[in-house]
Amino acid sequence: MHPDRTSTPHPGFARPGGSPPRFPVPVDAALRAAGWQPGRWDIRQAEIWADTLRDHTSPAGHRHAVFPAAVEAWAEFGGLHLTPTGPGRQLAPATVHIDPLHGLHMARTLGDLGRALGTDVSPLGAETDTTAVLAIDAAGRVYALDHTGDWYLGPDIDQALTGLVAGIEPVRLTAG
Repeated sequence: MHPDRTSTPHPGFARPGGSPPRFPVPVDAALRAAGWQPGRWDIRQAEIWADTLRDHTSPAGHRHAVFPAAVEAWAEFGGLHLTPTGPGRQLAPATVHIDPLHGLHMARTLGDLGRALGTDVSPLGAETDTTAVLAIDAAGRVYALDHTGDWYLGPDIDQALTGLVAGIEPVRLTAG
């Protein structure tokens, strides 16, 4: 190898050992432009959000669920403002802000969704262009709630962020 060249592969290339990259190139680029990097972990901020959500009670007495999957997502991605560039695959890519306080006043709505799904649900952030609230359940699955309905974004935060940034149409949740 030439001494002036780095041995770090481009984010779109396979990692050493043949494992694929964690995120597709455009998603990785949007995350890095927002300040994310592998190993990012701000547990102090995640705990502040957890305490704020636990301490909040709606006027009707509804409270937020806080659980490890949510705290872990906040610790790794919390505070990021994702602004994708380029076109989406099926729809416009979403501008995303990962901050659970976007859902602070939605304890009842998130509780209702959790009961319908048979799990706890906690706020994750928002699609800032549409004001859709992003939520995560106790198993790490991610959802969006907006004026048109409730949407399943993926089985984990990686796939959800990939879908949002890449403009992949989510699956609508239906009753029954």
